[in-house]
Amino acid sequence: MSTENLPQSPDRSQRKPRVAVVFGGRSSEHGISMVTAGAVLRAIDRTKYDVLPIGITQSGRWVLTADEPERMAITERRTPNVEQLAESGEGGVVLPVDPANREVVYTEPGSVPKALGEIDVVFPVLHGPYGEDGTLQGLLELSGVPYVGAGVLASAVGQDKEYMKRVFTSFGLKVGPYVVIRPREWQQDESAARKKIIDLAGDHGWPLFVKPARAGSSIGITKVEDLSGLDDAIAEAQRHDPKILVEAALRGREIECGVLEFEDGPRASVPAEIPPPDAHAYYDFEAKYIDSTPGIVPAPLTPEETAEVQRLAVDAFDAASCEGLVRADFFLTEDGEFVINEINTMPGFTPISMYPQMWQASGIGYADLVDRLIEAALRRSTGLR
Repeated sequence: MSTENLPQSPDRSQRKPRVAVVFGGRSSEHGISMVTAGAVLRAIDRTKYDVLPIGITQSGRWVLTADEPERMAITERRTPNVEQLAESGEGGVVLPVDPANREVVYTEPGSVPKALGEIDVVFPVLHGPYGEDGTLQGLLELSGVPYVGAGVLASAVGQDKEYMKRVFTSFGLKVGPYVVIRPREWQQDESAARKKIIDLAGDHGWPLFVKPARAGSSIGITKVEDLSGLDDAIAEAQRHDPKILVEAALRGREIECGVLEFEDGPRASVPAEIPPPDAHAYYDFEAKYIDSTPGIVPAPLTPEETAEVQRLAVDAFDAASCEGLVRADFFLTEDGEFVINEINTMPGFTPISMYPQMWQASGIGYADLVDRLIEAALRRSTGLR
């Protein structure tokens, strides 16, 4: 690939702020990240910002990609991948690790590295490990580059469902019954590990939900109706994460609430309800992204219930030291109590995703939401804060 036509940027004082949209990644949510990136790229105000799309392949290579969001959509029930949009099969993008230098460099075998100019902020639309879990955020902290969303600690807490629940419990938020099976437990004594799960079912009944402890988008999750399906469910979860989480089923309504950071602090959106999908056992990957099961926005709650879930969503945001945005997911149980299931520090962000829909219903449209997140990131410094 010739480097003559690669994007450049003039002196910072003479140009618009430059946003690097980073997407793809090594996790099983690679394709969903690309769908999110396509929506963000379409929404960014090009009169206000310069944009540099950077994809991360499933092998971990950082590449320049075509700025063609229309190619980042789900087609024929298949998600896209970064390799399809990469400008070169061999070239790579390197971010700086010197906080005094925000210049991005493009390298290609046999060629002199080419400076692409500085970036002012990164919009990381990565989901799952190696992106949403604090790893990318740590790299950006080392680089001194501001970024959209949660910092290192909050990203790590938001990714690991075990420690997320431990943090919530320590702040007085109610979580449902669960057990964790770590890889060493499984390797040393499968029978004892399996017994922990069976005891959970004995105490709280079937079904159980077996899931990877550090994954999202409902990937790797199995609803287990009885003991006969347990081993297959464990194997499926372990394909995505050697640490697994098993939760007792909570009977009630699924309620979600968005949190957005404003200049005066976080605020909650109107909540939404996820009705049981007709063609799926639960709100799984296909129900979310392939069949696009619609949510109910705003959720049909009483004013008191709405105020309570909004308060709890902001409490969860603060408990995990989040920044930027969060989607908080709850169950409203049959006895009228809200139980928090999880938070997502970089939730699904297409226009039909629940987080943007909740803010649309709260008076903030998609493009405005993207702009507010970039502005919030530009206001923050990296480092301890």
